[in-house]
Amino acid sequence: MAFEDRVDDLLIRDGLVIPMERDEEWFRGDILISDGRIEDVLQNPGLQDVDGRRVLDAHGAAVVPGFIQGHVHVVQSLLRHQADELELLEWLRERTWPFEAALDGDGVEASAELGIAELLSGGTTTVLDFGTTHDHQRVFQAAERLGIRMISGMTHMDLGEHVPPRLLANADLSLAEAEELGVHWHGAAEGRLGYAVAPRFALSCSPGLLTGCAELARRHGWLLQTHAAENATEVEAVRSLTGRSNIAFLDDMGLTGGDTVLAHGVHLDDEEIRILARTGTTICHCPGTNLKLGSGIADVPRLREAGVQVVLGADGAPCNNRLSAFHEMSLAATLHGLRHGPSAMGAWRVLAMATRDAAAALHLDAHVGTIVRGKVADLVVIDLESWSALPGGDPAARIVYGGSAGDVRHVVVDGRPIVVDGVLETTDPVALRERVTQAWEATRRRMGEMA
Repeated sequence: MAFEDRVDDLLIRDGLVIPMERDEEWFRGDILISDGRIEDVLQNPGLQDVDGRRVLDAHGAAVVPGFIQGHVHVVQSLLRHQADELELLEWLRERTWPFEAALDGDGVEASAELGIAELLSGGTTTVLDFGTTHDHQRVFQAAERLGIRMISGMTHMDLGEHVPPRLLANADLSLAEAEELGVHWHGAAEGRLGYAVAPRFALSCSPGLLTGCAELARRHGWLLQTHAAENATEVEAVRSLTGRSNIAFLDDMGLTGGDTVLAHGVHLDDEEIRILARTGTTICHCPGTNLKLGSGIADVPRLREAGVQVVLGADGAPCNNRLSAFHEMSLAATLHGLRHGPSAMGAWRVLAMATRDAAAALHLDAHVGTIVRGKVADLVVIDLESWSALPGGDPAARIVYGGSAGDVRHVVVDGRPIVVDGVLETTDPVALRERVTQAWEATRRRMGEMA
């Protein structure tokens, strides 16, 4: 059944409600949903009149705001398990750029469908997504159909060594294409879709393209996103090319500010952190990818102490192999103990990063990120009866340290059930698997022909 056909009036019954308005608050209750919004949150579980509503059982489960990821690449999902054991620049040049150049429109859409299906099934209801340089309307079409809340943009690249010609574009033409896409898709699907301008990173964009991206985003009030300070070799290359540190150069180009999300931020000096704090720029922490590519560990406690907003993202399937918010939360809550001690990033702090903090960073906090009467009903119901969640304890700890994507029971986006009893309802899984297999085989053949 298509997303648009979902029923709107729901009762999520008898769950452990974690509103995330503040830390360490939870209660047993019911959530009433009407016309896509939270009608009421009641602390008398199981006593509400069904009144013709569809009921989603949350007994033995937590109900939390839908997870929000600040950096993903759904268009890379077909390359999963095909680009392992490489460092960042090698990973881009040898696998990822050839893959993106080989994608056709069907491949872009199948890859996006695969990534979105995994995200929704794992409780992620909103993403800031980074596309490739072509066929980006197919990503939006997949998002519209499957029901995720997505802010996304095509990638901009106009220079760089070892970049396939298909991925390089004239700066003016690339910006014009992005503007056309953004005007069409920003606010589409009843406001569920949005546009974010997406220059790839400093090494693949001319100064004119970078400043053009900043000007385009601000002309329309769209978000900006790019990659920054992910890998030590990349950082040195940017300094050699520009004479500036990575963040200082992006700041010169206009790619900092409260409307900007920079993925990674692993290798930052004191001045760069001051720039991020002064400009209100958000860093998206992607611990799974940074570990797998050997890039390092972003110093999130140091960033937060300096006043920098930090959110979480799984990045892409070829450099993480999963798009699980649970995986990133668990890593974020444990990695930083190596440098700052075991209490540096508690479970509640991390759960906030994946809900209310991310909503604020994406300028969506008036609508999602907390369970509050009148807000849009983007919710996830997480089983607390799996072995790793028992016997009990602090609910944030049970989710962050003990939870997994497989524990997701129900997912609601815009008041519509997307996942029910672990089953994604907005696509035919058998047909999707077939499309994914066919698209990967076709893309792999083209990659071989281009080599």
